[in-house]
Amino acid sequence: MRNQTLLLVLSLMFFSLQAQEHSHMGAQPLSYPDVDGYKTLKVDLHMHTVFSDGNVWPTIRVHEALRENLDAISLTEHLEYQPHAEDIPHPDRNRSYELVTAMKEAEEHGLLIVHGSEITRSAPIGHNNAVFIEDANKLVQEKAEKAFSEAKKQKAFVFWNHPAWYAQMPQGNPVLSDFQKERIKNDELHGIEVINTGDYAEESLALALENNLTIMGTSDIHGLIDWDYTEKGHHRPITLVFAKEKSKESLQEALFEGRTVAVYNDLLVGREPYLTPLLKASIEISGVKYIDKTQILEVELTNVSSSDLLFENQMNYTFYSSSPVFEIKAGETKKLMIKTLEAKQNITLKLKALGCYIAPKVHPIIEWNLNVR
Repeated sequence: MRNQTLLLVLSLMFFSLQAQEHSHMGAQPLSYPDVDGYKTLKVDLHMHTVFSDGNVWPTIRVHEALRENLDAISLTEHLEYQPHAEDIPHPDRNRSYELVTAMKEAEEHGLLIVHGSEITRSAPIGHNNAVFIEDANKLVQEKAEKAFSEAKKQKAFVFWNHPAWYAQMPQGNPVLSDFQKERIKNDELHGIEVINTGDYAEESLALALENNLTIMGTSDIHGLIDWDYTEKGHHRPITLVFAKEKSKESLQEALFEGRTVAVYNDLLVGREPYLTPLLKASIEISGVKYIDKTQILEVELTNVSSSDLLFENQMNYTFYSSSPVFEIKAGETKKLMIKTLEAKQNITLKLKALGCYIAPKVHPIIEWNLNVR
C-alpha cells in the first residue's frame, strides 16, 4: 500500500512538472488609444476555417477575437480552393459567415462580423480579399475579372493579399501587373497587405503609397491564434482603422478612405497623418518638473498601447543617465531626465519612433509640447 501511495505521489509530481513546462500565457486583450475625431478599431479581415483551408470551426474565430478585444473580424474563405469539401460539403459559400453571425457572444460583446471571401488565383492575379460583400456565391466566377466586377457591384472593399508571397513571387517582391493596374483603374482594388502573418514587405508599402491603396495588416490565420502567435510570444497582426464610430458602415468608409495603420507587435506601419497621431496618443506624459536645484528636467512617459515602442532622441538637448535610444514597453512607464542647461518654462519633446514606418525606411518624428511645473 505504501509503495502504491508513493507511486501515486511521484506520478502527480511528474504530471505537475509537465504542466508547468508546457504552460503559457494566453492571448492578452489588445488596446490602442483613440485619436482626435476617430475611434481606433482593431480588426483582422483575413482568416480561414474548415470551410476552406483552415483547421478550426468558425465559432473558434469569434472566441479568439473576443479574448483579444478585437472590434471586427472577417472569415475570408477561399472561393476556389476547398480542400475539406469531401468532409464538409458546403455548396453555399456564405455558410461560415452565417454560423458566426448567429453567435450571441459576438452580438453581446459588440464584435462586428464582416462578410468576406477570398478570390484565389495563380499569379499574376494572386489572392484577394473582398469584404463587406452581400453574397459570396455570386463571386464564384470562371474569369477573375468577372469576380472583381461582381465584388464592385456588391460595394465590396477589396485588398491584395500577401503580394510578396514567395510561393507566387519567388524573389519575395510584389509586382504590380497589368491585371492589378486595371483593377485599380476600375475602382475594383482598394488595399494591399503590407503585413501578413510575420512578413512585413516594405515593397508593398511603396506600392500602397504610389497607388493610393489602403495599408492592411492581417493574421491570415489557418490554425489557432495560440499556436501560431501567442505561444511564440507574439500578438496577431491586425489593422487599426480610424472610424467615425464603431459600426460596419463607418468601418467600411474608413477603409475606403485609407485611414489605417498595420500593426504586428512593436512594428507599426501607416501613412503619416494616421500613424503620428496614434503614436502621440499612445504616450501619456506626466510629472514634468526640474529636479530640485538642477537644470535637469524630469519627464514621465507611459505607454498606453499594446505595442512596445522604441524611440530615439531628436532634440538638441541630451539625456542624463540614459541612452538616446530607449524603449517603453506596453503598459509601462519610462522616466527621462533631459539636460536643458537652463531652466525652461516649456519645451518640445521630439522623438523618432524607431520600428514604425510612414514610408520604406522612413520613421515618423513625434513632438509633444510640455509645460514645466
